[in-house]
Amino acid sequence: MSETSEVATVEHSEEQTQKSSEESRPEGSRGTPAVRRRLPDERHSLTHHFSVGGQEGYVTVGLYEDGLPGEMFIRMSKEGSTVSGLMDSFATAVSLALQYGVPLQVLCDKFSHTRFEPSGWSGNPKIGYAKSLMDYLFRWLGLRFLKGEQGILFERQSSGELPHERSSIEALGQVVELGDAPTCQFCGSLMVRNGSCYRCLECGCTSGCS
Repeated sequence: MSETSEVATVEHSEEQTQKSSEESRPEGSRGTPAVRRRLPDERHSLTHHFSVGGQEGYVTVGLYEDGLPGEMFIRMSKEGSTVSGLMDSFATAVSLALQYGVPLQVLCDKFSHTRFEPSGWSGNPKIGYAKSLMDYLFRWLGLRFLKGEQGILFERQSSGELPHERSSIEALGQVVELGDAPTCQFCGSLMVRNGSCYRCLECGCTSGCS
């Protein structure tokens, strides 16, 4: 067999193999292009100040017409730092994920309770100790957009009703109750005393008591 006929035979066999693989591929697996849902040129937004472990910043969440978050901007107080650049790039990635249809619940479940520095008390009574910047931001997003507190916040602002402020004595009492409370073995949150053992306020697990 000549060299020309061998090359023609190899090319023909490769074409048959490629055609058979394309025919055996299911209809739905040929790929559906992802559709990006862009925000309107004029949109409502919500800006929140945070402080974790001495790192202060602002997170701004752009909203669709239906009130769902569609973009996120994170501005750290220390411009030009490594943390500022990483958070800016991460916010862009989260914005693209939201606009391409990734549910906010999936992102919150993935990034909440991630532990790395900087960490510390956040000053937010609903979050308390933040294990990292990611932990604080996504737990805050969950509180605002997944647990119904966004609507309650705007209702109070429109009606002029201010949220109930606890006295400093009550707040100090809660801190004292923590004592040497351990962290939850499932979600990593600080547990609170529940009788002779401890209970996690985030996931409801206990340290051994029923």
